[in-house]
Amino acid sequence: MRELFEAAGVEGFLHAREVDGVKEVCHGADDPVVLASVFKIPIVLEYARQAADGLLCRTERLPLTMEHRDGGIGTSGCADEIELSLRDLAHFMMSMSDNAATDALLERVGVERVNATLAELGLKNTRLVGDCRVLLGSVLTELGAGTWEELENADPDALRTLSVLDPVRTSASTPRETTTLLTKIWRDEAGPAEACAEVRQIMGRQIWPHRLSSGFGDEVRVSGKTGTIFGIRNEAGVVEYPDGGRYAVAVYLRPRSLGYRLPAADAVIGAAARRAVDELRG
Repeated sequence: MRELFEAAGVEGFLHAREVDGVKEVCHGADDPVVLASVFKIPIVLEYARQAADGLLCRTERLPLTMEHRDGGIGTSGCADEIELSLRDLAHFMMSMSDNAATDALLERVGVERVNATLAELGLKNTRLVGDCRVLLGSVLTELGAGTWEELENADPDALRTLSVLDPVRTSASTPRETTTLLTKIWRDEAGPAEACAEVRQIMGRQIWPHRLSSGFGDEVRVSGKTGTIFGIRNEAGVVEYPDGGRYAVAVYLRPRSLGYRLPAADAVIGAAARRAVDELRG
């Protein structure tokens, strides 16, 4: 595994486990890692738990104002204000990693409730420090920039000191705790069975095929969530084979390059996951 990561120019951390058994594959499985947008998995779980418990209504509608926008994908890049149901916010948050949808949904369910659920599930090393605006806003503040355009020529050494790249100062977990959370969701142990089923359904809609999914054929169902920020490439999810085998996998990378397009890093997530799952199945 180390050779695989080194060839891709990354430092890698991985944990893979049988959902319905005890076998596991570890590579830095207990090291602290930056979640980036993988932090949206506990958010969608908290939304689904509250919906199942009757604390919120899935069809409740929330406006996405301009203060939610960061010019990114999905509703984050909309030119006009819109309004969506909570379940549609969850869909956009997980399927395409929509930051505006994430922040609106997290405002509704509460970051304190998310962290309380993580503690309840025994995930002592997993925490959220805030929403996307908090995380991305810290980048501008720490670099003394007013807009993202000002960062195009930012000093790479300055970028590497950002708090969003430090698991001690940002939303973080470990690969093992990530697969523990996924296993609990797939076993209906992370909350009401209704909530776990909804999370599984939503995670199965992710549109990105270039990381975890790239290691598996079309006959394998992949439900995952990516995470991307300067110098960070992640994906965590569950792969399910036609014969019933289910495997939770978390791959976290720290590439040597801070570039936005890192195809070798993206591809090695799928390659490493496939190698780990093949070992579990072997």
